Amino acid sequence: MIRLENVTLRYDATEVLSNVSLTVAKEEFVAIVGPSGAGKTTLLNLFSGALPPSEGRIERGGKTRMVYQADGLLPWLTVRKNIALGVRELPANQREARVTELLTLVGLAEFAQHFPRQLSGGMRQRAELARALAGETDVLLLDEPFSALDYLTRLKLRAELARLLAERPCTTILVTHDIEEAAQLADRILVLSERPASIQQELVLKAPRPRDVTHPEVVAAIHTILEALGVE
Repeated sequence: MIRLENVTLRYDATEVLSNVSLTVAKEEFVAIVGPSGAGKTTLLNLFSGALPPSEGRIERGGKTRMVYQADGLLPWLTVRKNIALGVRELPANQREARVTELLTLVGLAEFAQHFPRQLSGGMRQRAELARALAGETDVLLLDEPFSALDYLTRLKLRAELARLLAERPCTTILVTHDIEEAAQLADRILVLSERPASIQQELVLKAPRPRDVTHPEVVAAIHTILEALGVE
């Protein structure tokens, strides 16, 4: 679905990413972790097409949607109308049924007529995920979507995301500072180096997702990533 070949990105004289090559397969879940300021979000913006590379080549397949750390719900629209923004390309006679299906899928059917200010942070992020998955999404890009939430809510939303992707499979790329989150959710984890960033390590996880935080493969992955990042 996405392929980077020898991609380098510079801002003026500053090299942010250096000679990155990567292929992401259809319906694969890839997590990207690394030091703060290493260029994780920059890499996501390259995937989305928001940034062109300074050197190298990028190939993309299918429609892409992005979910940010701060939800992008419009405060003057109800939850139903916010989610409906994701299905604008559908014929009018299909939109309401799709929105109703997604409201049920994320457990917000009873809150369809509420406004974002009336929802908890976790509920707003569920609405944001529903909107991102509302249309025919081939690639879902997630930029720290749960980082502003408390730990228990993050745990719940990780399970929610895994359930949503089981119901509506799509290629998913997650940028996160949360190593535990990456180990619980991803099929493959890419560890970036310090800037100029390159992929210094790649981990493949085979246990079905979502995984419990105490699963041996999750614990081992966390240990390996911390070692790669120089954290003892």
